Amino acid sequence: MKDRSNWLPLSQARAPFWAGVDLGGTNIKVGLVDDDGRTVAFHTEKTLVERGPEDVCRRMGEGVRTVAELAGVALSDIPRAGLGTPGPQDLKAGFIIRAGNLPGFDGFNIRDRVAHHSGLPVTFANDATAAGFGEHWIGAAKQLESLVLLTLGTGVGGSIVIGETTIDGANSHASECGHILVDPAPTARMCPCGKPGHLEAYASAKSLMAMARERIAAGTAPGLAEAVTGKAELTPELVWAMAKNGDAASLELIDTVARWLGIGITTILHTLDPAIVLLGGAMTFGGEVDRVGHAFLERIRAEVRERAFPLLAERTPIRFATLGGDAGYVGVAGMARAEHLRLHPSDA
Repeated sequence: MKDRSNWLPLSQARAPFWAGVDLGGTNIKVGLVDDDGRTVAFHTEKTLVERGPEDVCRRMGEGVRTVAELAGVALSDIPRAGLGTPGPQDLKAGFIIRAGNLPGFDGFNIRDRVAHHSGLPVTFANDATAAGFGEHWIGAAKQLESLVLLTLGTGVGGSIVIGETTIDGANSHASECGHILVDPAPTARMCPCGKPGHLEAYASAKSLMAMARERIAAGTAPGLAEAVTGKAELTPELVWAMAKNGDAASLELIDTVARWLGIGITTILHTLDPAIVLLGGAMTFGGEVDRVGHAFLERIRAEVRERAFPLLAERTPIRFATLGGDAGYVGVAGMARAEHLRLHPSDA
């Protein structure tokens, strides 16, 4: 459980309260935040997808009640909950279209079942979209009119927020920034979605590992080969650790990811002209405070300067996100708040 010392005391919180549920293939995170987005209670548990979607939804609903009890807040003081899940989704219908690492959830009405078990109306969102909204509400893009967030993990997620509005699209498929085309060549790498040349094929943890394995097989990454032969697991963390020790192949791999991200971000800038571009997720190589992470970010910026309109490159900050693992539940709680205020403007 998240350290209680980081929870805001209820006596300092501002009602009403909003629940956020962040569903992943491994863990469920449930947080309760006050009207300023500050966490007053948090609960996490294993997803246990093998138990089936109804059991998972029951425990997510119970998780909402748990955080209310932990905070000492009545359920009646929580107007709405938010639920963020991996996509792609049909947001209007309330289900995940292709659940990936959540077997059994395809076409299951997850939104309505969580609403049933929690006893609250539920706002349904893509998990990356939720993270972007969190950064807009209380994170690195607070007080800015628009943002694009790229979440770098197993895949590449995307979030576009303009004003108080998340860009979801007519078919719930907008903001899929990981699937913009960056390489139209016949030799383009294949994205895990099955289509060639997408950004995710070059800038995700899966693609980084694929490129590393190719280098090991070709004999051009002796340091990584030795580490893997020594029983180390080939992960982005290993590549990062090797890069910090000056391993040339690892540094080149991270540079390659940065280059492709710069290409993708250039397209995003020319299409949306956002106030800021943020990079979040697990694969940020230590972030700004780490020399590898700092160099990674600088390489992305350099690629954008090379390719984008000068005004956009000069005026659009490209930075790391700040909410970390809290972004999902905080963001989707904020989205629940925003939807409630749209439906009940007199509560504003």
